[in-house]
Amino acid sequence: MLTEINFDGIIGPSHNYAGLSPGNLAATKNRGLVSHPRAAALQGIAKMRANIALGLRQGILLPHARPDHRWLDSLATQFAEAPPHLQAQALSASAMWAANAATVSPAPDASDGRCHLTIANLLTMPHRSHEWPETLAQLRLAFPGDGFAVHAPVPAPFGDEGAANHMRLTPAHDRPGVEIFVYGVSGGPYPARQHREASAAVARRHRLNPARTLFVQQSEAAIAAGAFHNDVVAVANERVLFAHEQAFADSQAFYDALRGTLPEVEIVEVPADRVSLEDAIASYLFNAQLVTLPDGGMALILPGEARETPSVWQWLQEMVAGNGPIRHLEVVDVRQSMANGGGPACLRLRVVADPATIDSRFLVDNARLDAIAQVVEAHWPDAIAQDEIADPALIARVETARRALLEMLEIVELTYS
Repeated sequence: MLTEINFDGIIGPSHNYAGLSPGNLAATKNRGLVSHPRAAALQGIAKMRANIALGLRQGILLPHARPDHRWLDSLATQFAEAPPHLQAQALSASAMWAANAATVSPAPDASDGRCHLTIANLLTMPHRSHEWPETLAQLRLAFPGDGFAVHAPVPAPFGDEGAANHMRLTPAHDRPGVEIFVYGVSGGPYPARQHREASAAVARRHRLNPARTLFVQQSEAAIAAGAFHNDVVAVANERVLFAHEQAFADSQAFYDALRGTLPEVEIVEVPADRVSLEDAIASYLFNAQLVTLPDGGMALILPGEARETPSVWQWLQEMVAGNGPIRHLEVVDVRQSMANGGGPACLRLRVVADPATIDSRFLVDNARLDAIAQVVEAHWPDAIAQDEIADPALIARVETARRALLEMLEIVELTYS
């Protein structure tokens, strides 16, 4: 039976604040601070437990090998000899943000009846551009069989950042939907990371119905304010689109096209005069998981920062007190991820599929999360200061920690040194 499964990235043992992502205001603001990889990973595990408690299906994606020696080899250097900026880029744990792993189109949307996944190339940022080979290996392992088509990335120069710039609206997860690709053009001092050409290529690869596929431009104001991905200003689930008033370049044209394609759509738009773009981005109001609960209602899984931002929390309280489709708020603590610019939605990749067709090693329940937490407690560094990232002892611990996790999960196919 087709169901939605949230695959969360386990936050890796090299999680640190190197500030590598221009346009991601939190990441650049916190550059140089001491990170806490163990606490970060445990916060992510706690978020997964909260999802399970809500009755949601939960999966995992795994930390990548860090430092990425293969990438450094391609640059004709080794970690110990590399300049500091390459060391930081090789050590980045940013693959934890599974929303950037791939774009996913469920089988009901594809003309060949398969679930399609296209790995994101992430080529705009050097520290992320070398993630795709391991992501491809993981997803081909997790989604085997003829029911899935896992595609290699769209080639350069067309930047693609995956599900963070993709939304799907549908009467129900297991029914045909409307797929929405949000691309950027410019944004003041910051790069637009999603190219329209990349989105169009993904749609063709996934064999989507052109009549039920929309390409929408993100607003320049949103990018300039720090919305480096669409999921910082908009999120969709089944028939509900939840978005900021300034998320899109031409909201009215988009909404008209959407209503013409999916008449039952419900658009919940947050007015800019109630919640500014700045407050929305700082609180990650829209980088929330909008999910359907087993009883059919919808919940918004939010970071604690949303509750701590007065304009955001006041608006949310009024929303859930009304008669709208979103009636439950679930607040989670992902502060370590937030400090690096990723909220609850960044940490997960949504896949609609039959769980029986997925490699069971990538699916978790509370007992399996207990086992993962034990490995994290035993092996993840407590803290990483920026002047420590070249320390051979830290590198040895990071590599040992990941290997211990893969061995416990019995996914040793992904081990390499």
